[in-house]
Amino acid sequence: MAEKGLVNGCNGKMGRAVVQAAVSAGLHPVPVSFSCAEESVQTVEVCGKEIKLHGPSGRESILASIVDEYPNLIVVDYTVPDAVNDNAELYCKVGVPFVMGTTGGDRERLYKTVKDSNVYAVISPQMGKQVVAFLAAMEIMAEQFPGAFSGYSLQVMESHQASKLDISGTAKAVISCFQKLGVSFELDQIQQIRDPKQQVEMVGVPEEYLNGHAFHMYHLTSPDQIVSFEFQHNVCGRSIYAEGTVDATIFLAKKIQSGAEQRIYNMIDVLREGNMR
Repeated sequence: MAEKGLVNGCNGKMGRAVVQAAVSAGLHPVPVSFSCAEESVQTVEVCGKEIKLHGPSGRESILASIVDEYPNLIVVDYTVPDAVNDNAELYCKVGVPFVMGTTGGDRERLYKTVKDSNVYAVISPQMGKQVVAFLAAMEIMAEQFPGAFSGYSLQVMESHQASKLDISGTAKAVISCFQKLGVSFELDQIQQIRDPKQQVEMVGVPEEYLNGHAFHMYHLTSPDQIVSFEFQHNVCGRSIYAEGTVDATIFLAKKIQSGAEQRIYNMIDVLREGNMR
């Protein structure tokens, strides 16, 4: 299978990791992408591939011409939270399927945009397959045992590289499950760690991964303080997300080729397909 992919944000760290994983998997990134106005009309080298960057100006006509040249194109989005909705609206207007790996934005508006357009998309705040499996297990527990942790208090700590601007989408999803399990917790109670010194000394992040990590800890304590549960998942680097993104792209290509009725998918759908590399 020789899918063509456009990685929007290919000049960023996550975008570069996706291009590398895509090339390793036999996919073919197209030699164009989008970026900010300051980087427009530049050519960058990513994993031995020369990719021309276009700025925001005229991007609709540019993307439409790319789709004409590569009819089976799938866009992979790793940009910034503030661009999520505008980018999705662009993809839907042009009619190009996409994998949204960028977190943040107005997610309700995002889903409505895709639903109204009938474009195929994989949307997930978390692309790491094993982390997604943990999330799925949490959702099953919340669905089958609602209120099981009623009265318990919850502490949440998440540490990411300083460049991550928003609250972890994974943390939000796990907290939603705990809320269904009866725990009272608000997002502003999350302890976000972005200071490198704290990350090394308090969290235990290896120094070489300060610029690319995702550490999460969820600590539950019973009302009488004598029972506690702790869930933790720590990721160093970006390869787990890049590989999952490639699997999502291959999955979406198969759904498009088969003319699947369902149009919007998440990474749990990708996992359930059972053909992970």
